[in-house]
Amino acid sequence: MPNLKSASRLASIFSYYLGFITYLILFNTTLSAQELNKKPKIGLVLSGGGAKGLAHIGALKEIERAGIKIDYIGGTSMGAIIGGLYACGYTAHELDSIFSETDPDSILRDRIPRDNQTFYEKYNNEVYAVTLPFQKLKISVPKGISKGLYNFNLISKLTHPYRHITDFSLLKIPFLCITTDLETGQEIVLKKGILPLCLSASGAFPSLYSPVQIDNRFYIDGGVTNNFPVEEVKKMGADIIIAIDVQDNLKNIDDISGATDVLSQISNFSTLQSIEKKKQLIDLYIKPNIKPYSVISFEEGKEIIQTGVDACKPHWEKLKTLGIHIPSVTKKEKENTLDINGIGIEGSKNYTRSYFLGKLRFLPENKITYNQLHSGLNNLNATQNFTSITYQFIKNNNKDDLIINVVDNPIKTYLKLGLHYDNIFKSGILFNVTQKNLIFKNDVASLDLILGDNTRFNLDYYIDNGYRWSFGIKSNYDQFSRTSLVDFKGNKLMNHFNRNSIDINYKSVSNKTYLQTIFAQKFLIGAGIEHKYIDITSNSTGSLSPQLDKSHYLSAIGFMRFDSFDNKYFPKSGWYFFGDINSIFHSSNYSGDFEKASLFMADMAYVKTFWNHFSIKIQSEGGFTIGKKLNNINDFVLGGYGFHHFGNFRPFLGYDFLSKSGDSYVKGSLSCDYIFYKKHHLNFTANFSNVGKKIFNNGEWITKPDYTGYALGYGLETLIGPIEIKHSWSPETTNHYTFFSVGFYF
Repeated sequence: MPNLKSASRLASIFSYYLGFITYLILFNTTLSAQELNKKPKIGLVLSGGGAKGLAHIGALKEIERAGIKIDYIGGTSMGAIIGGLYACGYTAHELDSIFSETDPDSILRDRIPRDNQTFYEKYNNEVYAVTLPFQKLKISVPKGISKGLYNFNLISKLTHPYRHITDFSLLKIPFLCITTDLETGQEIVLKKGILPLCLSASGAFPSLYSPVQIDNRFYIDGGVTNNFPVEEVKKMGADIIIAIDVQDNLKNIDDISGATDVLSQISNFSTLQSIEKKKQLIDLYIKPNIKPYSVISFEEGKEIIQTGVDACKPHWEKLKTLGIHIPSVTKKEKENTLDINGIGIEGSKNYTRSYFLGKLRFLPENKITYNQLHSGLNNLNATQNFTSITYQFIKNNNKDDLIINVVDNPIKTYLKLGLHYDNIFKSGILFNVTQKNLIFKNDVASLDLILGDNTRFNLDYYIDNGYRWSFGIKSNYDQFSRTSLVDFKGNKLMNHFNRNSIDINYKSVSNKTYLQTIFAQKFLIGAGIEHKYIDITSNSTGSLSPQLDKSHYLSAIGFMRFDSFDNKYFPKSGWYFFGDINSIFHSSNYSGDFEKASLFMADMAYVKTFWNHFSIKIQSEGGFTIGKKLNNINDFVLGGYGFHHFGNFRPFLGYDFLSKSGDSYVKGSLSCDYIFYKKHHLNFTANFSNVGKKIFNNGEWITKPDYTGYALGYGLETLIGPIEIKHSWSPETTNHYTFFSVGFYF
C-alpha cells in the first residue's frame, strides 16, 4: 500500500509540473505573438522634387536589401507616384526598369506620334511655324506645357490590377498623397479616389502640367502646400518614420535659370520653414545629393537613382536594425487586355459621342489592349480640343465600363503664321485664321492667305463626325508665272513656233464638297464633287491668242489615304499611300476639244532606318487616263522640287519644273538620308520615269526609263520648317538644276 501511495504522489507531482510547463509554453507563445503584433509600424515618407524624385528608387533598393517591411507610405508629387506604385507591390528594381524605359521627352511634353494625327492635324502641324491662340480678342497662354496624358496613361497601365479600388488603405501597403486645390490653395490629403488620377494631381507641377480635374475641382502639385507629408504618415499609425528628402535648399539667384527653378524656389520657401519641425518626427532622415539636378532632369535618371543608393550608405547599420522582417509583398499580375463593355463620355459640350468614338477607333463591347487605348487617347489629344483628358474603369460584371472625362478647350480662335520660299512660287508669307465650333459641334473653319510673289488662298470647312461620314468643303486658288517646257497643248504650240519653251501664266481655282470616313480603322476614304476653273495664258504666242485655256470643269472625285510616316519631310519609318480618282464629266470647253475622261493617280512609299541615323526611302507612283481626252490641260506634268503638290503637277529631280507631260506616267525613286549631326541631313536621291501618251496601253511603262535624274542634298530641320538645297542633274540632258527651299510647304 505504501508503494501505491508513493506512486500516486509521484503521479500528482508529475502532473503538476507538466501542467506548469505547458502553461509556461502557452504563455510564452502568446507573449511572442503579442510582441510580434506590437512590432513597430514603419512609415515611409517620400518628398516631391520632379526628376530628382527618382532618387527615391535608389533608396528603396537599399531599404529592401535591409529587409525592412514598410507598413505605410505617404508622398507628394514624384514621391507620390513612386510611393503609389510601391504601395501596389512594385519592387524598387522594377521601378528602376520602368523609369529607365520611359521617354524623357514624352514625360515633359506629351509627345504625340504623327501616326495619331488626322490628315487635317498633320497639315496643321506641318505648315504653320507659329500658332497664337486667342480668347476674347487676347492672346491666350496654356495653363501647362503638357496635359500629362503620357504620364497618366503609364500610371493607369501600371496600376491596372487596382483600377476598381478607391480606398488606398486596401492597397498592398496603405497609402496617401498630397495635392493642392487650385482655387483655394488648400492642402488636400488624398486617401481615396481613382489612383492614377490622384497620383497625377499630386504631380501636376505648375506651368509644366495642366491642372487635374477631380469631381469638378482642379488640383495642382501637392508640393505647393506640403512637399513632405511627415505628419500625415504619422497619423496613419506609423511608430517609426523613414523619410527620403529630395527637396532643394534655397538657391542663389545665379542658380535660378528658368521658370521651373523659380516655381521650385517659391515652393521651398514654406517647406523649408517647417522642415526642422518635421525632422523631430523623423527617425531616419535620408538626404540624397541632388544638387546638380533639376525637376526636369529625367534624361539623367540613372545617375539620380544612384544618389539614392549612395545616400543610404551612412545609415546602413540603422537600416539593418529595422530590417527584422523580410517583406513578401507581391503585386497582382499585370493584364494586357481590357474587356470594354460600355464607353461613357463626360465633360464635353462641343463634341458629339460619334466624334469621340471615331478618334478612339474602337467601339463598346470589344476587347482591346492598353496600346489601343493609349493610341485612341493620343488621337483625342492630337486634336488640341481638350485641356484635360482622363479616364477610369467601373466594374460591370466581369467587364469594364470605360469612362472618359474631358475638359473642352475654351480657346476656339487661332492666328497662325508660316514662311516659305521655293523656285516655283517664290517667296510667300502665310496668314491663317482658324475658328473651331463655328456653326456646329465638331466643326472647324480655316482660311489661309498667302501674300508674296504669287498670292494664293485656301479655305477649308470641315465637320468631323468621327466613325460616321464626315463632311467638308474646300476652296483654293493657286497661281504662278514661269518659263515652261510644256504648252498644255500636247506641245503643238511650241512646234508651231519652233520653240523649246514658252512663258506661261497659270491660275486655277478648285472648289470641292466631299464626304469621308475611316475604313478598317486605318485608311481615310472619301468621295465628292469638284468644280475647277483653269486660266492659262502665254506671252509667247505671237499673233495667236494668248489664252491657252479658260474653262470650268466639273468632276466626281474619290480618294484613299494612309500615312504612318513619323515625319513628313525627313521620315525615318512608316508607310505612305494616296490614291485619287477624278472623273471629269462636264466642261465649259473654251478650246472646243473637251471629251469626258477619268484620271487615276496613286503614290506609295516606304521608309526604314538603319543604325538610327541612316534611312532609305523607296517610292513608286503613277497615273493614267481613261477616255479620248483630246484636251491636254489635265495632263500629268513632271519636274522640279521643293513646292507644295497641287493638281497634277509632280516633282522630278534632274529636270526643271514643267519639263515633261503626258496623259499617263510611272515614276520610281530611291532616297538615302543620313543625319550627321542632330537635325542636319545629307541625302542622295535617284528617280526614274516614263511619261507620255497611253503608256499603259502599249507596254511602255515597264520599258527602260526614258527619263532619269539624280540629286545630292542638304537639309536642316528648323522651327519654320525644313531648309533644303538639292543639286540635281540628268544624264539625258546633261543639265544641272539647283533647287532651294525654306520653310514648310504651302
